[in-house]
Amino acid sequence: MISDAEIKSKGVQILATYLGDVEMERFIALIQREPFDYTKWHQNMDDDISLEELSRKAMSLKNKLS
Repeated sequence: MISDAEIKSKGVQILATYLGDVEMERFIALIQREPFDYTKWHQNMDDDISLEELSRKAMSLKNKLS
């Protein structure tokens, strides 16, 4: 089992790789700012959609909740 620090480090590396530094920071800020149930989110996530489509869906949901 890896440590919490390693999980955080790897998570940030993965986010930075796929989103870039700026969008990674925005993603982290969004999660910290709003109530977030990862388990519920993951169960409702569509595995066959692209990262761009997932982002569009997330922004649409955010706009509905604002």
